[in-house]
Amino acid sequence: MEEGGPRRRATQADVARAAGVSQAMVSYVLTQSRQVTVPDETRQRVLDAIQKLGYVPNRAARSLRTSKTFTIGCVIPDIANPFYPAFVRGIQDVVDRNGYDLVMYNSDGLAEREKKAVRALLQGRVDGVIGVFFHSNARDLALLLEQQIPVVRLEATAKATGALPLDNIYVDNIAAARHAVLYLIRCGYQRIAMLTNQPGPGQPRVVGYRAALAEHGRRVREGDVQIGAFTVEGGMAGMQQLLQLTPRPDAVFAANDLMAIGAMVACKANGLRVPTDLAVMGFDDIPTDQIVSPALTTVSQFQNKLGGRSAELLFDRIEGSAPAWGRNVEMPFAIVVRESA
Repeated sequence: MEEGGPRRRATQADVARAAGVSQAMVSYVLTQSRQVTVPDETRQRVLDAIQKLGYVPNRAARSLRTSKTFTIGCVIPDIANPFYPAFVRGIQDVVDRNGYDLVMYNSDGLAEREKKAVRALLQGRVDGVIGVFFHSNARDLALLLEQQIPVVRLEATAKATGALPLDNIYVDNIAAARHAVLYLIRCGYQRIAMLTNQPGPGQPRVVGYRAALAEHGRRVREGDVQIGAFTVEGGMAGMQQLLQLTPRPDAVFAANDLMAIGAMVACKANGLRVPTDLAVMGFDDIPTDQIVSPALTTVSQFQNKLGGRSAELLFDRIEGSAPAWGRNVEMPFAIVVRESA
């Protein structure tokens, strides 16, 4: 090659020679394989050689060699809902560590868009899917599984798994909602209303809400449960309806934080102070909760950890270390007490 001419692109073999290791060892370092233990000193030699040579892995060649796309698909209902960026970030951290790319689909929580996303994932070729599906069940996802594309679902409760290699990760939303309402009861609130949506995780949260009231001999009165969109606007509209009740609720449990924030906006617009005149509690623990005034009391689902664990389950499947049958993995929740209740 003439001086000043184009520089030859470094290969994996070049990296192996420079580091004094085999090409297989370079591959183990690049893919961060959990099936092979690489000594720290060896890993560092390989990384130093990669940096020195300016080596960039050839994704196309790698795909042809392994019959993999090195791409993970993710389906979420609402990219504008602050719950999901933290969830996706947890996924991406694990995806990056495994040398994969991440593509995302927004379904708006609509059945047809969920089906469209599944079709796109089948056509676009991915090695695995992590999804939040409000409408699609195991039968709807069977096409992916038949193509040997593993799926991990974020669910609101444990699901039947059976023989399908379909994994579910979940926070027990019934228990979490029950604990949230029990907290409000312990605080001394008498008429506790609820804002929720349909379908999706709002349904099991209503079950938990009703269970907590029943434990204390309280009944759900007409109008106490208002159904709307999982948005600030949905919370505002539902709160306006609750404020028409007689007697007026002295506490409101919202099935997500956006609805809770909307409820607080509606209270302010009607000259009510939170929590002096009416307490508000949410569900999710999105970043905005600490910024709004008063800061929102809520239920944390630890979204980043949810996303990370979902991706770990998926890579267990991709690497062949998961059982043949589906798994249910429960994750923790916590009541986060701030100012609104």
